[in-house]
Amino acid sequence: MNKIRAQFFIVLVAAALTSPAYPSTKQWTSQEANEWYASQPWLVGSNFIPSSAINELEMWQADTFDLSTIDRELGWAQSLGMNTMRVFLHNLLWQDNGSDLLGRMERFLEIADKHHIRITFVLLDSVWDPNPKLGKQREPRPHVHNSGWAQAPGAELLRNKSRWNKELQPYITGVIAHFRDDKRVLMWDLMNEPDNDNPVYKKQEPLNKAKIALQLLRKEWKCARSANPSQPLTSGVWKGDDWSSDVKLSTTARFQLSNSDVITFHSYDPPKEMQKRIDSLRRYQRPILCTEYMARPRGSTFESILPLLKNEHVAAYNWGFVNGKSQTIYPWDSWEKTYTTEPEVWFHDIFRQDGKPYDPAEVTLIQKLNGLSQ
Repeated sequence: MNKIRAQFFIVLVAAALTSPAYPSTKQWTSQEANEWYASQPWLVGSNFIPSSAINELEMWQADTFDLSTIDRELGWAQSLGMNTMRVFLHNLLWQDNGSDLLGRMERFLEIADKHHIRITFVLLDSVWDPNPKLGKQREPRPHVHNSGWAQAPGAELLRNKSRWNKELQPYITGVIAHFRDDKRVLMWDLMNEPDNDNPVYKKQEPLNKAKIALQLLRKEWKCARSANPSQPLTSGVWKGDDWSSDVKLSTTARFQLSNSDVITFHSYDPPKEMQKRIDSLRRYQRPILCTEYMARPRGSTFESILPLLKNEHVAAYNWGFVNGKSQTIYPWDSWEKTYTTEPEVWFHDIFRQDGKPYDPAEVTLIQKLNGLSQ
């Protein structure tokens, strides 16, 4: 080996040894995943969108990118002791101007980091409106839960597989590659609920949506791995309440659980069902993170669920933070049932837009579990 080649080899080895976490084009081993998780504090936060945005597009587009509201509301999260947030992106933002999107993500991460909050980004989403469009977003339908949330990609692009390489692959690889070594990014959630049949928009969805979405998720996973991120990749299971054996898994859930570096899941049910889900996922011998919970009228409350998740050392992301244009204080059935006033029991969310909590006792509990009060 000549001197130049030897020096080059030393540089490569040094880069490999100092690279953060476990950058890899293959799934992390369970040992790597568990070592990563052991290095984290107990992870607790919310699914976050600023109260001034109805959906991902309004949150991130230049004309409505509301840094002052983001800063203020992430400050409230910091006051609870929260250390992470789950935040949705959208492929149309990259299609519009990828470099501008990356710039706004950088500014968002600067604010999150100021508040000691690390971000789990969600890249694609199969839930709610299947016809997303750039530009001014519609106003919320009064008293309707998530009346303007947008799927990513929309139904038209999901159906047209010939466009995926041109319109989705650059977005996935471009975003992940840009932040692949960024410690402010905790994790990549590749697709939210890919097999959600989205009942309120069912007539506008592809007939075989779950099958096509799984095909896209498989492709997305390869793209994400090719970006060689130092953060873990995941996609959360949500259908059913028992993942204790392969025979009980749907094709989608089997793929998600077999390929995720860390295991993520959703549960909006009471403690007994939450415990059952956690127990059924232990067989994977990987970290477990609950990326959606908390629907008060269903028995999934901070008081009943958050202590359980802490005791099980399961990360906790409740849905909803500040009551705003997403209107998730209203229940799912607000799409069929008429509501005319604020519900007595909020479905999701913690704060009003003036910073006052819906339930001060919940705030005290969250702070206590996060070690901020006795």
